[in-house]
Amino acid sequence: MLVGRASSRAAVRWGEATAEPKSKMPTITKFPDNHLESICNILADTAAGLTGSQIGKYLSRCGIPDGVTSTKRVRLFEALKAKQDKDSCGNHVVAFIQTVLDPVNHTSVPAWFEDTRTKLNTVLAFSGLSLGENGKMRVVSAATTLSEAELRADKLRRLLKERNVHPDVLKFSEARLLEDNYFHAVLEATKSVASKVRTRTGLLEDGASLVDKALGFRSQVPFLAFSKLEKETEQSEQTGIMNLMKGIFSTFRNPTAHEPEISWKISEQDALDLLTMVSFLHRRIDAAHRTPRTS
Repeated sequence: MLVGRASSRAAVRWGEATAEPKSKMPTITKFPDNHLESICNILADTAAGLTGSQIGKYLSRCGIPDGVTSTKRVRLFEALKAKQDKDSCGNHVVAFIQTVLDPVNHTSVPAWFEDTRTKLNTVLAFSGLSLGENGKMRVVSAATTLSEAELRADKLRRLLKERNVHPDVLKFSEARLLEDNYFHAVLEATKSVASKVRTRTGLLEDGASLVDKALGFRSQVPFLAFSKLEKETEQSEQTGIMNLMKGIFSTFRNPTAHEPEISWKISEQDALDLLTMVSFLHRRIDAAHRTPRTS
């Protein structure tokens, strides 16, 4: 979808909605008519879409002339098509979508925001674009089939939300999930566990050495404890979580430094299970108490 030297994985961001798209931003090629029609059908849906006055307001904010003719869908399509034909690019279409889907506009109706964003992402996937939860457009590899497009529309992310995974898992892996890149989604989520342990302890180590120093208790007082460590069952729990964390680091951190990505294919189901496991670790680290220390 992009022309020029813009990276296929770079985040695409535009300036304020009232301003022209920034000249240094990549040029978005024009949306095909059928893509644009589908976008307008979603945004101007009779039952759940924008009202006529809202369409006029957002078009004005984006500097797009409004013909105010016919039905909402046709009106919006004609306005956006005329603008991108004049500009010879689709930047103003993207700017309009981002303006409408600015999260701050929908704090009272978050369900509408998520539902509309998901529907738009199914269409945008065919143009190699995806709208993030922050309301900003992101470049992804273009989908060629409907099943691919539906997957791009945050399918895995929705499944993770249904499992009520820890928000930090989504925070660290969202960009990769939108690219349908399960390998790096798990990798980034795994990194987030180590990052949180370092933040809570002040330690600088990584991997198994970090786990041993932060959670080890046989020969030292642990920096983080999941219980009082008085009973055998409590000590077993501490050891079990330590080993689980080490296993995650060893499996999905260390090998990646030596093996090409293609050797580590991760399916959607595996990604779901692994990210859920990382979510468990995040919750336990959050709940762990920081032991008093003199050094």
